[in-house]
Amino acid sequence: MPFCRSILFGIVSVLIFSTAFAQTTTPTFLQLNARQNCWVDSIFTNMSPDDRIAQLIMVAGYSNRKPAYEDSLLTLVRTNKLGGVVMFQGGPVRQARLTNRLQAISPVPLLIAMDAEWGIAMRLDSTVRYPYQMTLGAMQGNDTLLYQMGKNLAWQARRLGMHVNFAPTVDVNNNPNNPVINFRSFGEDKYAVTRKALAYMRGMQDNQLLTSLKHFPGHGDTGTDSHYDLPLIGKSRAQLDSLELYPFRQLINAGAAGVMVAHLSIPALDTTRNRPSTLSPAIVTNLLKNELGFKGLVFSDAMNMKGVTKFYASGQADELGIEAGMDVLEFTENVPAALAQIKLAVSLGRISQASLDERCLKVLRAKAWVGLDQYKPIVLDNLVSDLNPPKDDLLNRKLTEASLTVLKNEGGLLPLQRLDTLRIASVAIESDKITAFQQMAGNYTQVDHFKLTSKTPDSTLAAIRDSLKNYNLILVDVHLNNIRPTAKYGMQPRTAALVSELVATKKAVVTVFGNPYVLDKLTFPMDTAQPSRSIEQARAIVMPYQLTNYTEELSAQLIFGAIGASGKLPVTVNQRFRLGDGVQVQPNGRMKYTIPEEAGVDGRFLTQQIDSLVNVGITEQAFPGCVVQLAKDGKVIFRKAYGTHTYDASLGAEPKPTQVDDLFDMASVTKVSTSTPALMRLVDEGKFNLNGKMVDYLPFLKKSNKADLVWRDVLTHQARLKASIAFWTDTKNPDGSWKPKTFKFEESGRYPIEITDSLYEFRKYPTTIFEQLRDSPLNPKKEYVYSDLSFMLYPQVVKRLTGENFEDYLKTTFYQPLGASTLTFNPLRFYMRNQIPPTEYDSLFRKTLVWGHVHDETAAMLDGVSGHAGLFGTANDLMKVYEMYRQKGSYGGQRFISTKTVEEFTRYQFPELGNRRGLAFDKPSFKYSGNAPQSATKASYGHSGFTGTFVWVDPDPAYNLTYVFLSNRVYPNRSHNKIITLNTRTNIVEALYQATKRGIQ
Repeated sequence: MPFCRSILFGIVSVLIFSTAFAQTTTPTFLQLNARQNCWVDSIFTNMSPDDRIAQLIMVAGYSNRKPAYEDSLLTLVRTNKLGGVVMFQGGPVRQARLTNRLQAISPVPLLIAMDAEWGIAMRLDSTVRYPYQMTLGAMQGNDTLLYQMGKNLAWQARRLGMHVNFAPTVDVNNNPNNPVINFRSFGEDKYAVTRKALAYMRGMQDNQLLTSLKHFPGHGDTGTDSHYDLPLIGKSRAQLDSLELYPFRQLINAGAAGVMVAHLSIPALDTTRNRPSTLSPAIVTNLLKNELGFKGLVFSDAMNMKGVTKFYASGQADELGIEAGMDVLEFTENVPAALAQIKLAVSLGRISQASLDERCLKVLRAKAWVGLDQYKPIVLDNLVSDLNPPKDDLLNRKLTEASLTVLKNEGGLLPLQRLDTLRIASVAIESDKITAFQQMAGNYTQVDHFKLTSKTPDSTLAAIRDSLKNYNLILVDVHLNNIRPTAKYGMQPRTAALVSELVATKKAVVTVFGNPYVLDKLTFPMDTAQPSRSIEQARAIVMPYQLTNYTEELSAQLIFGAIGASGKLPVTVNQRFRLGDGVQVQPNGRMKYTIPEEAGVDGRFLTQQIDSLVNVGITEQAFPGCVVQLAKDGKVIFRKAYGTHTYDASLGAEPKPTQVDDLFDMASVTKVSTSTPALMRLVDEGKFNLNGKMVDYLPFLKKSNKADLVWRDVLTHQARLKASIAFWTDTKNPDGSWKPKTFKFEESGRYPIEITDSLYEFRKYPTTIFEQLRDSPLNPKKEYVYSDLSFMLYPQVVKRLTGENFEDYLKTTFYQPLGASTLTFNPLRFYMRNQIPPTEYDSLFRKTLVWGHVHDETAAMLDGVSGHAGLFGTANDLMKVYEMYRQKGSYGGQRFISTKTVEEFTRYQFPELGNRRGLAFDKPSFKYSGNAPQSATKASYGHSGFTGTFVWVDPDPAYNLTYVFLSNRVYPNRSHNKIITLNTRTNIVEALYQATKRGIQ
């Protein structure tokens, strides 16, 4: 221990020595504890002078090459006792195995480094990719997210056995044609670059990852790529001080661990012709170390780049880099030559051994700080899943959302309002398949999709051009697969022409998935022959900065109002699109599609629970397939299809895999999705009195036993109405034949009502049904008895009070404005049969598989349109109705029903009588009976359907959830009732209650 103390004293002496311009905050890796210092002393003391030089060399490592390469790398590292390896292409498991092998043969643990500016995915597959720095430069006031990015990346690095991230880039990109920095910069505002880089740096360093600011002294204002040539920076020293050096100076004073020096020729700092800054004592030692007082690790940029090798041979360049003041040489090409040249320079007195020893000690301290003094091999088990946690998926979503920038919003078009007034087409430019943007847009309303590329034939283009005349809004998503200026950002001349043609229609909302500088290729001066073809003529312009699933999905959600936009351009593109441009857009309350973690829910727990419940149900043949959709706080956090349409093909329908956009028969969920919102709206308009009598709105009930029944009692199922009537049984003779004026097997003018593909009803028979309903007896006692009967009459109430047919009223008043375009009766008018799971093989009435027609017999006899059954649609569109309820009658910035009326319909009406119903809605029973989730609050409400459907809303602030479950449990017949005995539907939403209580683990 006395020996350790003596060495420690020497180390401290080195640390406290500084000039007047010393780094204000000492890098944390130089602030070691006693144990770490002793480890450094021990390693250093046992090193030869040659070993100490070798600690300053990092070679390249690849994990995607053949075994012979790996063996040669191992030999190189072991033979020369090198200090570190910079990892490049490969995969996480392959790299981890290689790293373990390298560490096993190294007498001193290696520093493992990587260029991971936007995450480890910059180099490795199957890992997290964060947005580019220029994308992040658009964020306003979200530096905590950048800190979190650094923190998460540091955790990933430690898990992968990585210790140095050559990031952040602090170059100020004030040259739009910069071929090497460009999108890697936070932008052209030095203050924003500094602030954002500082947050990112601190996130990494606070979590034990070494960083390296780059590319000193500033690579932002050049049109030359130092990978291929030596760039010349012709600025004066005053200009460099004012701009390029500003971020470096601030971050160095904030405790930067490392700085990477670029290969640049800068006459204002070093007049030696063709000398790159990496080899310049004036720049590395005088400016960086002495004038700026930097005490951390000085890394070279890769020593194989043409910016250095064009004028200096390998070996010679490495020696000159060390002589200039480098602490670590990265990507040395010829290690033996480099070591030999450095040793020769020491022997000639050009480099002192003391300076090499000081640099070696600095490297060893860095190794101790990252934990290599207690080195452990990387655990390979679960490595890929560990490197891709949900928290990073969530962070990526937040970073992308905060970056989205709206550059034009004519007349406040975004977010889109009044969907019922819009006929929307989406046109994907430079994509040969439906894009993630288009798929997400389709979640909000009916959107017809088109695709165009630079290779689209003129005939196809002409047909699309003609089709687009039928739309009053065109969503143009421009997919650019290259973000580099040398490739013109992926913008082909015909691509620009296609965009120009679409904006000239004055109907376009353009989203450009690419480098912001590409906007210059879509902007034409107003004095040109075709000024109308400039992108400025678009009604709205959205800039997401790059092409990823995150940017595509969130841009669509922005356009439809699920999220807002607050981003600002981080660079100036041209006179029209300048630094700081960006229009604020506020969300309008439409559903957001995201992951459970964004709603504070443990997604893995939730998925495991739901998967288990559904798989048991399918195994037990409770239902052949289903769709589950869950939302919390207006965020759709679970949406998944399971199973198949049928168990087999024995009844004529193939066991097609269930899709989330399949249309299901809603059965009794129809009641609270059609009749109920219609009545709520009529109550708001003063047209319907809940305390009035049935005869008030249905005169044909006059003198019947139902005339004086009160609507409030009717809607709570305590008006003495019979539960149901099997109307179809009256149509048969004792021998099984049809009675006259009931059914025929062929369609005609007298028999136009399609019951099945080969059974048609007499045109006046629905009147007979209503007469039978009118004349039906009442139950003797006023008590709760669930009844279908009154709901068959609400279409007549709506017709009488509004003058509109029931279906037309629902679609124009609710479904179309909600964007719930699939909600419909008689879906075969609009959709293919294979989009609709069949229900039951009806062996008694219809003698066929009911497929695409309503399952309920009475609804079928009412031409498929009734207030008790008959509605079809997707889970997503149905959820919009219930989200509207959860939001107290508003959705998408539009009010459909008053808050007062929603609250009235969804409260217990007669709890004192033991009746659990709201007005039409079911509510939790007063003693748990399985009709509702066990954790459901008293504020919750919903309904179930005979075909195996279920909806539930719980507006209690603790849960704030919406749930839709759709299945065809009656396939192949209604005797399949295990969905009820297993309690599958309510247990699934109970999983969300439990996951919410559990939170994110």
